[in-house]
Amino acid sequence: MITKKVNNVKEAIEGIESGMTIMFGGFGLCGIPENTIAALVNTSISDLTCISNNAGVDDFGLGLLLQKKQIKKMISSYVGENAEFERQMLSGELDVELTPQGTLAERCRAAQAGIPAFFTPAGYGTEVAEGKEVREFNGKMHIMEEAFKADFAIVKAWKGDEAGNLIFKGTARNFNACMAGAGKITIAEVEELVPVGTLDPNQIHIPGIMVQRIFQGEKFEKRIEQRTVRQKEQLSN
Repeated sequence: MITKKVNNVKEAIEGIESGMTIMFGGFGLCGIPENTIAALVNTSISDLTCISNNAGVDDFGLGLLLQKKQIKKMISSYVGENAEFERQMLSGELDVELTPQGTLAERCRAAQAGIPAFFTPAGYGTEVAEGKEVREFNGKMHIMEEAFKADFAIVKAWKGDEAGNLIFKGTARNFNACMAGAGKITIAEVEELVPVGTLDPNQIHIPGIMVQRIFQGEKFEKRIEQRTVRQKEQLSN
């Protein structure tokens, strides 16, 4: 029986080296691979190119790698709530490639599917289109976007089995689903790791063929960027 299970996060990140390109699943702080990011922070790895919707917040998620200056380039769609991300970008310390969010997702999905490039109207006539091939389809101008080329894709799932099959929960599915299998090696950290045959095949979102390493994470904080609640209504007399 094929097993993709590794014993811990330290084994999961073996082979990640300085200068590599890495995809990180998640949207803001939702569904991010917390354990793997924390493990990378505790290494001397640097000069990373990170592909992620954004870079977390100052003291959590990819923001921790930014604090230690381990990232040389961010490919993302949103600066978000991360003041350090903004500071490094504006000061020129960090190379940032801002990409329309749908294009970012499709560049991941194209890599996952083995499609080298695609055309999209998003970004035509803006800085996004600079240096890219332009073609007209059905009377509308499109730019060519290339699939990402990542050394590792790191995703987080709710549940997985030892063969690498994954189930995401709620909105944590986000970029995790299209990044799985989009790197040369995909690492999946899961909240619950179960034996092969335990998962209902009809509920699996990503098949194990797209995952090379899987481990069970621990102590997930699952922070919320902005918690907004309704003010308590005044009781009328």
